[in-house]
Amino acid sequence: MPTPKPDTTTDIILIRHGETAWNRELRFQGHADVPLNDMGHEQARRIGLRLAQETAVQHVISSDLLRAQQTAAPGASQLSLPIATTASLREQFFGIAEGMRSDEIQALHPRAWEEWLEFREDHAMPEGETPREFHARIIAALGTIASAHRGQHLIVVTHGGVLDMVWRTAHGLSLSGPRRSEIPNAGFNRIRIADPAAPEAIEIVEWADTRHLADLPPQPTYDQTRHLQRKD
Repeated sequence: MPTPKPDTTTDIILIRHGETAWNRELRFQGHADVPLNDMGHEQARRIGLRLAQETAVQHVISSDLLRAQQTAAPGASQLSLPIATTASLREQFFGIAEGMRSDEIQALHPRAWEEWLEFREDHAMPEGETPREFHARIIAALGTIASAHRGQHLIVVTHGGVLDMVWRTAHGLSLSGPRRSEIPNAGFNRIRIADPAAPEAIEIVEWADTRHLADLPPQPTYDQTRHLQRKD
């Protein structure tokens, strides 16, 4: 009888960080190292309790930005696992727009704002990262993670834009156009990558599950389409 081949599928529980003050104010965060606010810490505590049930998890990996590490900490503590950090899982870099609300960008950089509203895959805020560059960075990061953890179960804590790239890739969607997937803070998402050599072949198993947050106040909603409605 032939020896069965080992399963190389990497099972990833993908978590967006908890809420920050800048989320509440709808500011562009990008690479700015913003901590969780009180609500974000409560969300992190709750996702940590949920992740404690995932006893098959072998590793916890986080973006190196503070808001992601603070979100990862309760779950890692529950599972008695260290947190490995990487800059490759950071949010998209928004250049001059980081720290600003949409109205502030519109007032100070009107041309950059109008161009951003076209949501083109090769357009970036001045000094920032285009969606195409961002997507390439994230898919490469997932490939590196899947290759290093073949057949393992992981928790990966990262950012909303990263989850948007995962969603678009899994559904074969364009990198152009506004975000269309639901990506709540501290939501529970599960994906699988069967072949580390093809990290773009992502299977979504669960998405945007927030049962553990059900009795908390509504989250601030980052809806890119609202800008287009105001423009019209």
